[in-house]
Amino acid sequence: MGAEKFGAVMGVLVEQIVHLITENYGYDEMTASNEFYNSKVYALLEQEETKLWHFSPLTLFNLFDEEKKTGRFELPEEA
Repeated sequence: MGAEKFGAVMGVLVEQIVHLITENYGYDEMTASNEFYNSKVYALLEQEETKLWHFSPLTLFNLFDEEKKTGRFELPEEA
């Protein structure tokens, strides 16, 4: 995928994940964004070759949630 298309996909995904974080954690948008951008999930997501961008925003949120609660997360088998 080209860098421009990947950037567009990332923009949409991140926006949706941040929205889920605000809804589920009660954070404001800035706090939710900072929490997500500082997560291991985001670090992997921003690497196109990991293909994490194939997952739904809800699946990615659940990985983030698992990381927040346990300090780690496991990728789904289809990764």
